[in-house]
Amino acid sequence: MEENVVMAKAIVLAGQAIGAGLAMIAGIGPGIGEGYAVGKAIETIGRQPEVKGDATKTMFIGCAVAETTGIYGFIVGLLLLFLNPFLKYLG
Repeated sequence: MEENVVMAKAIVLAGQAIGAGLAMIAGIGPGIGEGYAVGKAIETIGRQPEVKGDATKTMFIGCAVAETTGIYGFIVGLLLLFLNPFLKYLG
């Protein structure tokens, strides 16, 4: 019986680590999106310098919204690593 509990805990911990790793993949999307947005804002400012204020403001708002996706993924990964609710059911 003890072997089954140890194996069950090992499986839950492995799933926990895999889930946390997959949640960290959510940081790739905002990084790519923010880099693309900044590049386009710089391109816009280079073509029309008079819209610098509007382009910069819009870029910062867009980057802030895009960053929330990465933050949510980070929080989910931390929760999976440190607050696993399934271990208490294994005895």
